[in-house]
Amino acid sequence: MKKTNRTALVAVTISAGLMAGASTASAQCGRASWYALHSRTASGERMNPAALTAAHRTLPFGTKLKVTNQNNGRSVVVRINDRGPFIRGRVLDLSKGAAGQLGFIGSGQTAVCMARV
Repeated sequence: MKKTNRTALVAVTISAGLMAGASTASAQCGRASWYALHSRTASGERMNPAALTAAHRTLPFGTKLKVTNQNNGRSVVVRINDRGPFIRGRVLDLSKGAAGQLGFIGSGQTAVCMARV
């Protein structure tokens, strides 16, 4: 009987851990950089460096993300309209406008966390 209680406790603990992790499953942290081209994006629209847009490898075009600069706490909501970044270790390429609002144009890259809005 004691063994059954221990098994039940383990199952409840694992279940609780999975439930707690479910709320943060859509959040992602990593390095972000910025770019300001005047060409077409992968979605077909012309790149506007002043717009609040971003490139992500897999998220669907049109997805909105709240991106937070981990170094200064500033946040901005961007729309995915391109593919990238294609540099190892980076999770997001932001437009120059978004990078300006997050305060990292001078450094070129920063640590960010992002979550779907």
